[in-house]
Amino acid sequence: MATFSEHLRGRSDEELARLLVRRPDLAHPSPATLASLAARATSRPSLERALAGVDAAVLQAVESVVVLLDGADPATGVRARDVVAAVGADRTQAAGVRAALTTATDLALLHPVAGRATDPQLRPAPGVAELLGASVAGLAAAGPADPDPAAVPDALDRAPAGGRAVLDALTWGPPVGVRPTAGPAAEAVTELLRLGLLVRVDDRHVLLPRTVARVLRDGRTHRAPAVPPATADLPRRDAGLVEAEHATAAERAVRLVAGLVRLWEADPPTVLRAGGLGVRDLRRTAVALEVTEAEAAFVVELAGVGGLVRDDGEESPHHVPTTAADEWLALDLPVRWSRLAAWWAATTRWPALVGSRDDRGQVRAALGPENARPWAPRLREQVLATVAEAGPGVAPTADRVRDDLAWRTPRAVPPADAVADVLREAGWLGVLGAGALPAAGRALLDDADPAPALAAALPPAVDDLLLQADLTGIVPGRPSQDLEALLDRSARVESRGGAVTVRFTPESVRAALDAGATADDLLADLAGHARGSLPQPLEYLVRDAARRHGRIRTGAASSYVRTEDPALLAGVAEDPRHAALGLVRLAPTVLAAQAPLHELLAALRAHGLAPVAETPDGQVLHAAPTVRRVTAVRHRPEEPARGALPPAERAAALVGVLRRADEARAAGGADRPAGPTLRERASTVTAGTAAARAGGLPARGTADPAEALGMLREAAAGGTEVWLDVVGSRGTLERRRVRPVRVDGGRVRVIDTARDAEIVVAAHRVAAVAPVDETT
Repeated sequence: MATFSEHLRGRSDEELARLLVRRPDLAHPSPATLASLAARATSRPSLERALAGVDAAVLQAVESVVVLLDGADPATGVRARDVVAAVGADRTQAAGVRAALTTATDLALLHPVAGRATDPQLRPAPGVAELLGASVAGLAAAGPADPDPAAVPDALDRAPAGGRAVLDALTWGPPVGVRPTAGPAAEAVTELLRLGLLVRVDDRHVLLPRTVARVLRDGRTHRAPAVPPATADLPRRDAGLVEAEHATAAERAVRLVAGLVRLWEADPPTVLRAGGLGVRDLRRTAVALEVTEAEAAFVVELAGVGGLVRDDGEESPHHVPTTAADEWLALDLPVRWSRLAAWWAATTRWPALVGSRDDRGQVRAALGPENARPWAPRLREQVLATVAEAGPGVAPTADRVRDDLAWRTPRAVPPADAVADVLREAGWLGVLGAGALPAAGRALLDDADPAPALAAALPPAVDDLLLQADLTGIVPGRPSQDLEALLDRSARVESRGGAVTVRFTPESVRAALDAGATADDLLADLAGHARGSLPQPLEYLVRDAARRHGRIRTGAASSYVRTEDPALLAGVAEDPRHAALGLVRLAPTVLAAQAPLHELLAALRAHGLAPVAETPDGQVLHAAPTVRRVTAVRHRPEEPARGALPPAERAAALVGVLRRADEARAAGGADRPAGPTLRERASTVTAGTAAARAGGLPARGTADPAEALGMLREAAAGGTEVWLDVVGSRGTLERRRVRPVRVDGGRVRVIDTARDAEIVVAAHRVAAVAPVDETT
């Protein structure tokens, strides 16, 4: 019988290189020998990763091999035709089952032990059966109460009529059922328990024994072969619609992040004591951006991931835009969006957690420290890959995507809510368009730059503004950057879609005048973008706002208010709404205030007045809005090591190193690593024990910890005996002839054949292992 390590040594260099590429954890860090590679390939963490990445067909094939070999001779294996019959595949499905077995063998989850190369007998790699667990393929774990398989058919013939339905319900798993409390079903279950066809678990549950289930399945291990979900019934979108919706969503996402930066630069929210953004501040941000709180949390988290906002670190900390935000705002729209998409795809932050409660019942805050999930980037990639493989224009639902992921990775199926969160965020960001993957989304999935694809999908920028007599304006398309900036300063957006509708109000015009524009400048800018002449009502609005603008002036007293018209100040000081300002009338045209100048200006403007600030010499001061910035945290991208090879070439080079190491060890006559072994490092070994062990290890033994565990796993899988050197409780070495039973969880369970006793040894006490050579 060929062992697992012998099978690896017998593989060609190309086959070993493919194994290292498909299971990259085997090559990091690089193993020293092929024996070390075999030990690592059978370790629990590596097998977990390998099984987590196979589809349902491969997993079913491996499970079928494990079940078919249950109780069989360790020297035998299972042929492909047996697996085809065991999973119930017909002639059209047999090729798929054989391909799954080939994939499992390529991944070293199965290995041939005998037979022809074209039709080998296969066994699971050491550790695979233990990892799959005792309840593999929906079967219960074997137990001492299981009936003899030969007696099961007779018991089934004597089973009550109502019991057959109970057995059918448990046959294909799960094998545990709830015991009825009364009625014919309860009587049938009682009779099945008496016949031994069911086993009592507790007062409420019964179990279908493994041997009974195998008989009921009539030699089958699975009800039907695993097949991928059908794609014919999925909704499809027109390619033009997908690109248009993607462009609209991408433009909106960029606008929302930019709006967040401008909002927080003027009024940065405070940082919670535990870190993050408060619920009220998130709600105010959502209202200002005109989005839901969930989308506002997504925008906030996205800006935080990109380093556009962060804690300023002050004694009273606030969330403040960084210098990186200015750099990002200066980029073109496609480039800004590509940065956002790349940040979202790579971050471990999970915005959907915002607003939920943790284990202590506390609400998780946006930008809080508890919103990271290490699996988030992988899940986003898997969901986008599923949508991409569904085909161009296909828009699968969240349930359909989860079904497909259940086929692709049946041992790591994500929750339905998590899949829906990814699809929703991808739609908000524009990575999806109308639920399907656009060209930019495919570029992002392929690690390419998605900016050119978005630039091609965006409609051409429009520099024209259709002004109307009702003080509205329409941009027939996507506004240019200059027009967008002008409208942001002087108008309020009423709707967006195929066109942008804005409205000019006294407040919006006053905001432009507050920023330093004059009436003539504003009218000239609007005329430069307008088709035709300016409507007379708009010109009247701008002139009237400019006439009223600055008639009231403020200064520092802390600050003061003065005007040429006493009537404008009538009742201002006495108004209870202004009590917090501390206004004192100094003269009919002058008021002093205790509030700072910026608070005084904001309060008077909030109550319908139009003040401006002035300098000590009476000149109008157009104070720019207070903009706060903190230094951005620069994340240096990881650069590949100089001279690093691609994965396939690196794997091929590593195979050559492993071959030369094995040849060198074979020439030296001992299968042990260079340098001091565990035994040589055990300084507490007594001289008497060392003298008794003067003969050393057999030629094929090893003292390398990883190789020793690998050899023990192979011996457990093959039922063979080995020499086991163990460091005892007093530090002395003890040699035992044992038959390994199980290697798991840092412990080795073996049967000492000389004493006919089962013992458990901690893995760190294993000093060396060598196969038993019956000829010496």
